[in-house]
Amino acid sequence: MAKIFETHAHYDDDAFDGDRELLLESFSKNGIEKVVNIGANLSTSRATVELTKKYDFIYGTVGVHPSDIRELESEGAIEELETLGTMDKILAIGEIGLDYHYEDTDEFLQKKWFVRQMDLAKKLKLPIVVHSRDAAKDTMDIMEAEKARDIGGVVHCFSYGKEVARTFLDMGFYIGVGGVVTFKNGKKLKEVVEYAPLDKIVLETDAPYLAPEPYRGKRNSSLYIPHAAEVIADIKGISVDELYEITYSNAMKLYRL
Repeated sequence: MAKIFETHAHYDDDAFDGDRELLLESFSKNGIEKVVNIGANLSTSRATVELTKKYDFIYGTVGVHPSDIRELESEGAIEELETLGTMDKILAIGEIGLDYHYEDTDEFLQKKWFVRQMDLAKKLKLPIVVHSRDAAKDTMDIMEAEKARDIGGVVHCFSYGKEVARTFLDMGFYIGVGGVVTFKNGKKLKEVVEYAPLDKIVLETDAPYLAPEPYRGKRNSSLYIPHAAEVIADIKGISVDELYEITYSNAMKLYRL
């Protein structure tokens, strides 16, 4: 059986409270060999560390998502994040970045803490997991200015076109691809998958969010990775097993395992 590496999920989310253990224990018999649980604020970063202690196959990242950035303004928050970042099995700082989707966005604060969390990644010598939504230019400009190519990492849940993909790929970043590639309106992402070199694509779900067709709108999990994988393999003209092998190797390099 092919080995699958899930590079981005949120199994600490309360969407899994009813059956978390059962679900996670089903992964090995479905070929899911490694999972990276992603921190999105201080409490989910703490919860991620706990999951990594409980399950051999779960690794983690710690970071504060742009929507929760205000909590980093409180005293001792960035120091706590740094402490969490030194824990065993914590592989990256993330998810961090910019999200201008909502009207009440504080762009200044988001930029400030994107840079500060990148500084933390440099200090801890860890890659970054970048969240960027409706903020392509500022994300690219900050990453260029901060020499993100020296940090390395992944732009997760990639939502831009080929031109933006080129900039991130030129910085040496990986592109995270999940369920959106199966959507009827996922044409732009399909074009990015066609354009991006195979050795720069990693598989992710963003579970419990963004379930692929035919589960769109339902709770997502790593068990649904094959739906996205089949579409990607088809675009690339390779077998699904070959895709799993290549993306597994890519994820190992991304997370320096």
